[in-house]
Amino acid sequence: MSSLLAFTAPTIDFHAFAPEIIVAVTIVVVLLLDLFTEQRTGFVAWVASMGLLIAAIPLLTLATGTHEANMFGNGAYVVDNFSLVLKGLFLLSGWLVIMLSLNYIGEGDYWEHEYYELLLCSVLGMMIMASARDLISMFIALELLSIPAYMLAAWRKRDAKSEEAGMKYYLMGVFASAIMLYGMSLLYGLTGSTVLATIASGLGGDKTTPMITLAILFVLIGFAFKVSAVPFHTWAPDTYEGAPTPVTAFLAVASKAAGFVALVVLLFVAFPLRTDVFQPLMFALSVATMFVGNLIALRQDNLVRMLAYSGIAQAGYMLAPLAVIGNAQGNDVLSAVVGYLIIYAVMNLGAFAVIITVSRKTRSADIHSFGGLFTYAPGLTVAMTFFLFSLAGIPPLGGWYAKFGVFTALVSPNTTVGYILAVFVAINSVIAAFYYARVAKTMWFDPVPDGDVTPISIPLSLRAAVVITAVLTLAIGVYPGLVTRLSDSTSLCPAKTECVASPPN
Repeated sequence: MSSLLAFTAPTIDFHAFAPEIIVAVTIVVVLLLDLFTEQRTGFVAWVASMGLLIAAIPLLTLATGTHEANMFGNGAYVVDNFSLVLKGLFLLSGWLVIMLSLNYIGEGDYWEHEYYELLLCSVLGMMIMASARDLISMFIALELLSIPAYMLAAWRKRDAKSEEAGMKYYLMGVFASAIMLYGMSLLYGLTGSTVLATIASGLGGDKTTPMITLAILFVLIGFAFKVSAVPFHTWAPDTYEGAPTPVTAFLAVASKAAGFVALVVLLFVAFPLRTDVFQPLMFALSVATMFVGNLIALRQDNLVRMLAYSGIAQAGYMLAPLAVIGNAQGNDVLSAVVGYLIIYAVMNLGAFAVIITVSRKTRSADIHSFGGLFTYAPGLTVAMTFFLFSLAGIPPLGGWYAKFGVFTALVSPNTTVGYILAVFVAINSVIAAFYYARVAKTMWFDPVPDGDVTPISIPLSLRAAVVITAVLTLAIGVYPGLVTRLSDSTSLCPAKTECVASPPN
């Protein structure tokens, strides 16, 4: 009885936890509005967007100070520069997706209030993932961000493609979660803990047993599905094409970023001493993902499907630095991945914003439907060209700096593996330039398919999303310090534990 009376609740730093609390309160407010209002006025969307913007305020106050929190004991939930930068990315991505959704959802046959509730729930899961340093909290965050995404993918009711998208995403996601959970159970059995820093100590030593290898591989495979790494990518093209386009943008950017956050945290905090296990896996995943994504993207006639395979290839570029963690400085690798995630989010969301805007007129995402776009929407054509060439890594647009960071992380350790991966990244960047240039050529030089050159009516929310992403894409390319200051400030040093950002060789 005395032991029960001596129990103390885990400490919570409400300042550090404020962004998550604000998003959770916004979810409750949207739910209450759903109960008492039925009008499709877009008011709920503005409430949701304001909630995300307000949640960014404590992020700024935390970032400008020296505040660092370690909640729930033993480093299970950490608020540091790494988590703050990624939470800011998730909030910005969620806000931009709401801007993309405002007219798309409001004008379609969709359940409007529930849509924004699920979107906010998924963003909350991503924010929790950024601070999670415990297997249990990581799994809870994964399910909180994934389950709403399964439903959002099938949000186009009575549409066979949308239903297929949601079902395929759900079934394959459940399968990946089962594999990951089995790996987590093995890790707990081997180390006696679910805290990542403790797992790192338990997996140390010179000898790697088959059980350790199996546990690490199963956990990493679960998150490889989330980032659509080959061969766990088969859900992505059909899901991206079938889901509502704003949801596709959300899955392609925010959901992928959350998967990479989990992978990075696991490799740096839980498995830093087991590079002999995960390095070959990261190498194989990166090479396969780059080549498969780019080669299949060459054959696509649908722009959304092309961007799906492009996104797979981009995931391959981001996986490449993770294959040299044991040789390169940990902060170089971390900076390259975080910087790439930020730049990728901006340029990819911008590309989907243009697709949604043009589709309001053409009712199609086929590449040929963008023919002659410059004749009746020159601003959109210029913006889309920015995004496509940025994805290809062409200066002075932001994408060049993302690839430069990857090259730097790969060649700096002066290893054979790093040089091989750098060559593969260069080859694939050239391959990708062909299908990006093909779309640009269609927009600038091909005739308008139906001869209709009536200007496109662009709602304010879509106009804002296109302008913001286009300006950021150009600004980052001209002045990379905008991203460098954020990515270089990140490190993965669990509170009150030894920093493992640069694991031993």
